[in-house]
Amino acid sequence: MNKWYAHLKTITRHKLLVMRHCFRIGLYWQGLTHDLSKYSPAEFLVGAKYYQGDRSPNDAERREKGYSSAWLHHKGRNKHHLEYWIDYTPGGDHHMGGVEMPVQYVAEMFCDRIAACKIYHGAAYQDADPYDYFMRGRSHTILHQNSAALLEQMLRMLKERGETETFLWVRRELLHR
Repeated sequence: MNKWYAHLKTITRHKLLVMRHCFRIGLYWQGLTHDLSKYSPAEFLVGAKYYQGDRSPNDAERREKGYSSAWLHHKGRNKHHLEYWIDYTPGGDHHMGGVEMPVQYVAEMFCDRIAACKIYHGAAYQDADPYDYFMRGRSHTILHQNSAALLEQMLRMLKERGETETFLWVRRELLHR
C-alpha cells in the first residue's frame, strides 16, 4: 500500500474517532472540524513522506531535520493542542508559560489523546494508555496548571472508570462551565 494512502487512512480513522468522541460529549463543531489542517499540503505531504504506521510521522521528520515543519504548522492552527496556548508570561520577564485553555479545548484534547492511543495501539489499547502517556510527558510539558489538572482528572477517570462514565461526566462538566 502506498505511504500516502496509508497516511490518509490513518489520519481519517483518527479524525472520525475523535469526531465520535467529541459528539459523545456535545462538542459537535469541534468534532466536525478536528484536525482538518492535516489534509493541507503543508501537513499531508510531509506526513505521507514520513509515514510509519505505529507513531506520528512528525517524530521521523523531527529526527531527520531537527524539527517538524508539519507539527509547527499543525499546532498553530488547532486549539486542542497545548502548544497552541504557550505564550510569554505576563510578568514581563520574557519566560514562556502555558495559558489556561478554555474547557472545550481541554475536552477535545482529551478525545484526541484517546483516539491517538487507540489508533497507534490497536487491539492492545487499554483505557489507562492515554493517562500513562500524559504522565510520562508531564515533567517536560508546558501546560497551565488548571488545564493540566482538568486533563489529568479526565484521563484518570477514564483509566479508573472507563469510557461510558467518563464521557458522561465530561459532558456534564462542559454544560456547567
